[in-house]
Amino acid sequence: MGSLGQQLHFFFFPFMAHGHMIPTMEMAKLFASRGVKTTIVTTTVNARSISKSIQTCKHLGFEIDIRILRFPTAEVGLPEGCENFDFIVSNPEVDLHDKFFLAATMLQDQLEMLLFECHPDCLVADMFFPWATDAAAKFGIPRLVFHGFSFFALCAEECVRLYELDKNVSSDVEPFVIPNLPGEIRLTRKQLPEYSRQDQSKPELTKVLKAWKESELKSFGVIVNSFYELEPDYADFYTNELGRKAWHIGPVSLSNRAVEHKGKREKEAHECLKWLDSMKSDSVIYICFGTMTNFTTTQLKEIAVALEASGHPFIWVVRREKEIESDEEWLPRGFEERNEGKRLIIRGWAPQVLILEHKAVGGFVTHCGWNSTLEGISAGKRMVTWPVTSEQFYNEKLVTDVLKIGVSVGVKEWGKFHGDEIKSEDIENGIRRVMEGEEVVEMRSRARKLGKMAREAAENGGSSYSDLDALVDLIKRKK
Repeated sequence: MGSLGQQLHFFFFPFMAHGHMIPTMEMAKLFASRGVKTTIVTTTVNARSISKSIQTCKHLGFEIDIRILRFPTAEVGLPEGCENFDFIVSNPEVDLHDKFFLAATMLQDQLEMLLFECHPDCLVADMFFPWATDAAAKFGIPRLVFHGFSFFALCAEECVRLYELDKNVSSDVEPFVIPNLPGEIRLTRKQLPEYSRQDQSKPELTKVLKAWKESELKSFGVIVNSFYELEPDYADFYTNELGRKAWHIGPVSLSNRAVEHKGKREKEAHECLKWLDSMKSDSVIYICFGTMTNFTTTQLKEIAVALEASGHPFIWVVRREKEIESDEEWLPRGFEERNEGKRLIIRGWAPQVLILEHKAVGGFVTHCGWNSTLEGISAGKRMVTWPVTSEQFYNEKLVTDVLKIGVSVGVKEWGKFHGDEIKSEDIENGIRRVMEGEEVVEMRSRARKLGKMAREAAENGGSSYSDLDALVDLIKRKK
């Protein structure tokens, strides 16, 4: 490696899914803004989806590049071009999960060749690449883990694992308190991620979880997309009680200060904002469930009924199953006509950060993916929580029980893509609770205060800004 005065070079290696790639891109931009040379390592198809964003960053003076790995689709029996996990979510009729993760493990040799060739000063690799710690160690390169989780979720999951709670509850629906975790957090076994349940009938899941944890413990540390003031008890618990080295550098979405970055597709963003400009302040409810959730036709109809019954103007981002060919299959008859002027339905991509930051938006119905949750917090919005998969039930508890800036629709069971079927009256009730009545006043105040704290954390002198500087300085000293 070079001398102390030379420019640092960081590799960023995100898992091939939009929910992982987007925050990793934003992280890379943050490091580049500190003068670090950054390189995104990804596959051919995924490189195409981020190339325009990288070119924009280069024009702004950031030193950021892409290196491409070949994704071994043919070797594992995946369809050609199946290089992003969203492809699998969009094709639920074919179970390709195992093949996709097998293909991901086969990237190790190519990554090691790149590490040997470029010898970066640090590798930031996704949790789904546990082998990356050993790969980096071969070349004396520190590896940082990126989970894409909150401190709260990281702590809750580790407490569940350490205390084997599934062995101490009598049924799947019996509530239990997560031991040692601050806040008296209650969950049921059905709400735990499938990989956390230590189900003896699925030893492969237990094996995967063990590999993740061992890799994390052997790594240089963990990068967390959060800010200290949001979850101080859990940030402290993670470092002091669980003994992890961690740096909080979020919310990374705030790295996209320019409107042209937040709304990558300018025409769609303009139309959406123009519609919001015509609405009263704090009057609109925004509904979006990310890229992983794929609701049934029946569930979409229940959402539509609830939105209409609530009486509030709304923006609804809809991800439809492939077999649904027309709006009539998932919208009640006459729905769009009856709600003309007070509804905006977006089919596909939406400029979420811009929408959430708009003053007309008051509430956010969310699946509690951490990216979306943190974007909602950063924008100072109240939330209706509807967790489906991954660590989303933990994030729901943070929003509803700890931060007290949201209410739950009452989801009882963890699922892969669909989750529980929720009735329209429960959805309507959740919307009304975050948009109307006495309960809203304090919720709004807390949410707006957190939004202000998020912005301050990301600014020069803020907690996340300072933690990023500290991490960069530490890696410099290791050179």
